[in-house]
Amino acid sequence: MSYFTPDFVSFFEELAQNNNRDWFQANKPRFEKHVKQPFAALIQELINRIEAIDHRVIMTPKDAIFQLHRDTRFSQDKSPYKLFTSAIISAGGKKNTTFPGLYLQLNHEQVEVYSGVYMPEKEPLQKIRDHIAANPGEFARLIADPVFVEKFGSIRGEVNKRLPKELEEAAKTQPLIYNKAFYYFATLPTSVLFQDDFADVVMTYFHAAQPLGHFFEAALRS
Repeated sequence: MSYFTPDFVSFFEELAQNNNRDWFQANKPRFEKHVKQPFAALIQELINRIEAIDHRVIMTPKDAIFQLHRDTRFSQDKSPYKLFTSAIISAGGKKNTTFPGLYLQLNHEQVEVYSGVYMPEKEPLQKIRDHIAANPGEFARLIADPVFVEKFGSIRGEVNKRLPKELEEAAKTQPLIYNKAFYYFATLPTSVLFQDDFADVVMTYFHAAQPLGHFFEAALRS
């Protein structure tokens, strides 16, 4: 089934030009009908499918979907609303960006699908680096897998200039050990929003991300 209509795109196009509370309140019924409700329905479908694969995923759309309101307390940009709607489906929950899951972000310009490990703290980062260093062949195979490369290309993330000495030798073979994050994403055109198989499309990215996600989970459990 198709969850979205062109009204989804037009809402965000207009919000980009009118990012203020008065405009949003006047157009809130449009948001509810064309953004919030269909997005919640899509996320529920994706939760159902992912939970059937990973029984640790126990959540509702409300647990997964981020608010449209921006936190402007520490930002020079005081625009009150994000120009996208987004959600995380993960056994680690919405607030745990270290646990590999599925992050979906939609707006009037593009569709983005993410997975991997985003900005881990010192201890989980060390565990991931150690796991890569201890399993270089498996890691190399996973990031070179044709399905992963087709869907995501490569691992992204900021890079440290220095490493603990015990990892320097391993990093000569696998420079990704320098990374401070290990995430991967794909950008799709908004036209996929209107396809009857949009949920199927998103799930192909979930499946492509799983093998590497399992590798990172094993690292975090070590």
